[in-house]
Amino acid sequence: MTPKSGTILLSINSPSDLKRLKVSELIQLSDELRNFILDVVSVHPGHLGSSLGVVELTVALHYVFNTPYDRLIWDVGHQSYSHKILTGRRDVFYTNRQYKGIGGFPIREESEYDAFGTGHASTSVSAALGMAEASKLKGESNRKHIAVIGDGALTGGMAIEGMNNAGVTNADLLVILNDNGISIDKNVGSLKRYFSQIATSAKAGKPTWKALGIANSYSDEATISNSAIKGNLLRKSNLFEAMNFRYFGPVDGHDVNSLVKIFSEIKNISGPKLLHVITTKGKGFKKAEEEQTVYHAPGKFNRHTGELMKSKTNNLPATYQEVFGRTLLELAGADEKIVAITPAMPTGSALTYMMAKFPERVFDVGIAEQHAVTFAAGLAAEGFKPFCTIYSTFLQRAYDQVIHDVALQKLPVVFCVDRAGLVGEDGATHHGAFDMAFMKIIPNMVISAPINEVELRNLMFTAAGYFEGPFSIRYPRSSGVLKNWKTPMEKVEIGKGRCLHEGNEIAIITIGHAGTFVENALEQLALDNINPGHFDMRFLSPVDEDILHHVFKKYNHVLTIEDGSITGGLGTLVAVFKSNNNYGNALASLGIPDHFVGHGDIDTLHKVCGYDAHGIITTVKNLIK
Repeated sequence: MTPKSGTILLSINSPSDLKRLKVSELIQLSDELRNFILDVVSVHPGHLGSSLGVVELTVALHYVFNTPYDRLIWDVGHQSYSHKILTGRRDVFYTNRQYKGIGGFPIREESEYDAFGTGHASTSVSAALGMAEASKLKGESNRKHIAVIGDGALTGGMAIEGMNNAGVTNADLLVILNDNGISIDKNVGSLKRYFSQIATSAKAGKPTWKALGIANSYSDEATISNSAIKGNLLRKSNLFEAMNFRYFGPVDGHDVNSLVKIFSEIKNISGPKLLHVITTKGKGFKKAEEEQTVYHAPGKFNRHTGELMKSKTNNLPATYQEVFGRTLLELAGADEKIVAITPAMPTGSALTYMMAKFPERVFDVGIAEQHAVTFAAGLAAEGFKPFCTIYSTFLQRAYDQVIHDVALQKLPVVFCVDRAGLVGEDGATHHGAFDMAFMKIIPNMVISAPINEVELRNLMFTAAGYFEGPFSIRYPRSSGVLKNWKTPMEKVEIGKGRCLHEGNEIAIITIGHAGTFVENALEQLALDNINPGHFDMRFLSPVDEDILHHVFKKYNHVLTIEDGSITGGLGTLVAVFKSNNNYGNALASLGIPDHFVGHGDIDTLHKVCGYDAHGIITTVKNLIK
């Protein structure tokens, strides 16, 4: 898919082409770029709203700065589509997030213009500062370093740590605060209020910015002082100047010509500086502006009306997320001590059900996973039962807090590990591959994974009544397998698995949703008179050694399957058990291999990793040969 003939965008294959344009042509280019993103993303789904909001900002950055020599870092990377299109990937943009296509986030191996790989929030300032200090050590005095970070990501502790460090250096660092008031859900916290106050004060005060000769939606004139472009704020009231950054703004992030003028001036100012840019997420597409959370990543939609296309998943059972959210509401209704915590993902984690009925008992702490875990520990220490709901890939960011603040103190926090296993098109930065492996080595931690929605409810019910320490429940980003999941909840005996099918000759041991793949495989294997046993472990810790002894004594061949890293997970656990007990059975393991898995649709990735039904059948047949 390429732009229409005769468009400016069709002539842009790199930033060097962009620089040959007249400044007056950049408005048209921005419009064409926005339309091109809409044309492609409406058919090949991806992160829409964020990228629409930074079109003019991206054009201006590549027009003024000398990329890739100048280092441009996109925090998270949701908003990098314009960047990718302008840096040589226009004609393959339609492959975005598809298997073996370009990635949805900046990837160093993909392009020299992707100066740093991103996907998690709040990393850009630290990375850009490290690059700036490296440039000083190498004597590259003319190289610029730019970090583009959203107001949501700036609430992350790591971003503040980076700013704090940068403020005592003379690094050539420009931080661009892309302020649109939202990450995926609406932003929360005192910093969000502070940014709003800055923008409101600037509008009301009509600051004069003479030196740059710029007029935008926040000013009639333009000026620059030795320390900052600023509105009617006093120096002592500006948080960024207190951190020793030269503060510029706020400015209109959709006025591309003004941005070019500002960047042309600001790049010649030494030391750490911050430009505050006001943008609208979903800019230029009405539905994306009106429903910013929905159109963050809307799937396929009508390019003209914005109407979302009906998905095949509409006829599937409820998602694990919906079952989780509705079950937690049931539990919370029966126990006023149950509270819920999310780091900026209330919609994605389905906490909106509980939030609607018990708003005072649901805490959205913003993009702050470390804080979320220790905050949950504090609640638990005072007698509450916190369900701390975090995506698997983001729980990695709070590992010390899980160990030190929760497990060491045996606090009864329930870790609801969402998006466990392979997640699909978001790729390596978002797969939940490692949570079982890194949780397994933590003392006092119960680790569980349900095979279906009823088991999820039962494990949640069990965890709600468990007060001897932390309890982890992992579940995937997918539809379940049961039409009728809302059954009475039952307590599960902790550390006990179950036999789903006794079979003979070969035993398949599974944990979690991957066990459902086995059921389909068993039906097909039966046609060849192959009848494996199937055992659902339920728990990785404590592990049911009785089942493992039974399996190794009865079956000649053993196969483990998990939607997680084999290394450190169920595969490793069973291999160690076999060795420690001197069993000689043939053993094979399927799961996420010991390398980073890329992006693609979820069925393709399961097939590539070898633990879809076809991979299971093939492995079983090879074992029994």
